[in-house]
Amino acid sequence: MTIEKPVLDSISSTEDIRKLGNDELCQLADEVRSDVIDHISKTGGHLGAGLGVVELTVALHHVFETPRDKIIWDVSHQCYPHKVLTGRRERMGTIRQKDGLSGFTSRQESEYDPFGAAHSSTSISAALGFAAARDYNGADNKVVAVIGDGAMTAGMAYEAMNNAGAQKRPMLIILNDNNMSIAPPSGALSEYLTQLRAAMPDAETRKSAIADHGMPNFHNYPTLFEDLGIKYVGPVDGHDVTELVSVLGSCKECNDGPVLLHVITEKGKGYAPAEAAADKYHGVSKFNVIDGKQSKGTPKAPNYQNVFAAALMKEAETDDKIVAVTAAMPSGTGLDKFGAAFPDRCYDVGISEQHAVTFCGGLACEGFRPFAAIYSTFLQRAYDQIVHDIAIQSLPVRFAIDRAGMVGADGVTHQGSYDITYLGCLPNFVLMGPSDEAELFHMVATACQIDDRPSAIRYPRGEGTGVALPERGTPVEIGKGRILREGSRIAILSYGTRLADSLAAADKLGALGFSTTVADARFAKPIDDDLVRRLALEHEVLITIEEAAVGGFSTMVFQSLTQSGNQEAIARICPMYLPDFFIDHGKPEDQVALAGLAAPSIVDRALQALGVENAERIHAAAAASAE
Repeated sequence: MTIEKPVLDSISSTEDIRKLGNDELCQLADEVRSDVIDHISKTGGHLGAGLGVVELTVALHHVFETPRDKIIWDVSHQCYPHKVLTGRRERMGTIRQKDGLSGFTSRQESEYDPFGAAHSSTSISAALGFAAARDYNGADNKVVAVIGDGAMTAGMAYEAMNNAGAQKRPMLIILNDNNMSIAPPSGALSEYLTQLRAAMPDAETRKSAIADHGMPNFHNYPTLFEDLGIKYVGPVDGHDVTELVSVLGSCKECNDGPVLLHVITEKGKGYAPAEAAADKYHGVSKFNVIDGKQSKGTPKAPNYQNVFAAALMKEAETDDKIVAVTAAMPSGTGLDKFGAAFPDRCYDVGISEQHAVTFCGGLACEGFRPFAAIYSTFLQRAYDQIVHDIAIQSLPVRFAIDRAGMVGADGVTHQGSYDITYLGCLPNFVLMGPSDEAELFHMVATACQIDDRPSAIRYPRGEGTGVALPERGTPVEIGKGRILREGSRIAILSYGTRLADSLAAADKLGALGFSTTVADARFAKPIDDDLVRRLALEHEVLITIEEAAVGGFSTMVFQSLTQSGNQEAIARICPMYLPDFFIDHGKPEDQVALAGLAAPSIVDRALQALGVENAERIHAAAAASAE
């Protein structure tokens, strides 16, 4: 059924929103919510967070002179209603797809997106930077940071508020408090916000106070924010457009320092299936608008995150020193299952990767075996702690690095491209990369046995290959790879889950007459020097392949051969890794193909290494044979 959207249809720019009266703004909010639901039902994407800020988004664009005034969304998966209202409505059907709109704010996409924010807790710092630049330039535009309550748990938000309170620059921080991040928030701040939330009076009292005072504080005591030098306002109803317009108008005119407006919202607001769901439909596949039922295909194999959890639970059954730590991603890492089985040995520390790593260091010092399950892209935020607090002290913290490699629709900000490189340069670090889910089982068991240094296991997002899983993992010899197929002319040495494409490429090369060896490195560090030397010396070409950036596994191979002093072997190396550009959102298989790491690219790389003329002849012969 088509829903008429006359007010939304009349919006060609945010200037049109500023001309609307309160009744029209309320209708616009209803129409935007319907529009977002309709679009995301067809594409999938982040839904619940955007539905929770529809009224806030409408009010912000009504009160502030965007894009001259700057609105920074944090985390910006809240920004779907914002995109609908800022000239991108017609392209919402492309969101998170190849060559389509990003699922987050993007400076390259629109002048209404002053700052990209796909990781959390960055908005207050960025907003303060915008405010400082404004003041230096003598401008008078407004700066607004919209930060979710979950994002407030990260240390960077506290650092920024500390500095903002000291600098006393006019800026507005909107705390979007929906008591729900990707998972329910944890920690003392969540409890504190619950106390603040409880002080919100009834609608009549709020409206009277806003009319009398403009920016009322409904508490009888100074808040944490006021102690930091930031004026606190609220709490107010984030789903009352009229109330929001009034209080935002007063906040806009405040020029004597930073203001924090506490807004109470409900994630998934206005769509019954989302409101009823435990995750508030944070991220959804395509769904039926009527009943909210999502179109999820039957998995062919378990997800790597669940395999990791199953392997760790099996080890924890016999080792009560095994503990697990997540930074606000219990379901995304599989640790929700571990936590259900071992509630006293699982810790969700909030969106605070730096703290998570050093917290694990303290556990390790006391003889525990901590596993820090953190996405590759988020672990980047804790690099100093990995170096200073873990590696230098040789503490046996085990890093379970999920989402390694291409991640599909979440795009460039969430891709795990760099962990091999940024961990591989650290002394005394063990780096493992399972080629399938059975290998992941074995590597979890291996990590449990490493008690004298840090280790890491990287594995991708999504389903495994469908291999049979062991009852329990068996530790493998540290630093030793394995050969899966013996050949004579070409060798392919794969690190991680590129192995399946390596085997497919070997099949193709064999059909073309080129005998090919395929090996699974298993370890990037310590690397299997004997295996590397054998592959390089006994074959005309040695192709190394990894789903990661330059400076990672291939560098380890080069270093291994350099130390052996065999220049002839070094000359045979043909490394394959991610290209030197950022790969945007799309299907994972398309991203891998664009990166040149799929089976056809491996075949081409091998033939080119054997000589261009030979490659052209072989391709021509293969084409003729196919006809």
